[in-house]
Amino acid sequence: MKRFQLLLFFMVLSMTISAQEVVSLPFDEIPEVTFDRDETQYFSKLWGTTVVTNVSEPTLTVYEPTAEKKTGTSVIIAPGGGLYALSINSEGIDVANWLVTKGITAFILKYRLVPTGEDGVAEINELGQKNPMQLMKNVAQVMPYSVADGLNAVEYVRTNAKKYGLDPNKIGFMGFSAGGAVTMGVTYNSETKNQPNFLVPVYPWTTAMPVQTPSDNAPPMLIVCATDDALGLAQGAIDLYTSWFKARKNVALHMYSKGDHGFGMRIKGFPSDRWIERFYEWAMVESLVKY
Repeated sequence: MKRFQLLLFFMVLSMTISAQEVVSLPFDEIPEVTFDRDETQYFSKLWGTTVVTNVSEPTLTVYEPTAEKKTGTSVIIAPGGGLYALSINSEGIDVANWLVTKGITAFILKYRLVPTGEDGVAEINELGQKNPMQLMKNVAQVMPYSVADGLNAVEYVRTNAKKYGLDPNKIGFMGFSAGGAVTMGVTYNSETKNQPNFLVPVYPWTTAMPVQTPSDNAPPMLIVCATDDALGLAQGAIDLYTSWFKARKNVALHMYSKGDHGFGMRIKGFPSDRWIERFYEWAMVESLVKY
């Protein structure tokens, strides 16, 4: 009997996951960029996590709290992966599931990536070692379109706020690494219709999206990073904080001494494991969610 109940539980869970709403976003083709492979999800041994590669058509996957828990606040999540992949679990699904427990509606954004062969992670690792200039050239070619996907994501959530029971003035954008670059690109290029109401760049890749002077109506921002980031992103996080601080904009920075790069929702035994709890505390102080 217990075995049957357990089986039934997993069947229901599987049905719930498979029934997750996926929204297609509008997009323009990227000139001189061809995708020879379909979007693929696989476990990368190099990164030790599940990734998605060859995203050629942007989508949003919706994670909703129960009606009783829903706060009206929402967060668009942009996983990282160097624009060659998306770390879909620890910087996507796991984040969304945590936010849902707090009554926050989450939208995982699959933004467009650099087209790759069978193993995009192996490709970016090899290029990073042998030809970093070509790597950055490939990223620069696609980045404006990834940012456009982010802008369209914000506009979609705001336009459909009533459908999802959301406050159109409490839409956040949270991005990791390359997703952090997309986060800032969205911010720097937004209009009223597609500007996020708050930002959470987590170890943002400021080489791919250089730090700029914030606009007069720049939204509040929480930056998260680790000093020992193996990709050297700590300085960019500090520069980003400084740009908001000098412009007298609302900004906070959590710089952990240890955590390395790509910690996301992984458990490493460091205080950085609980960064998302610090985000929630910040969100309460900013009246984005209720105490």
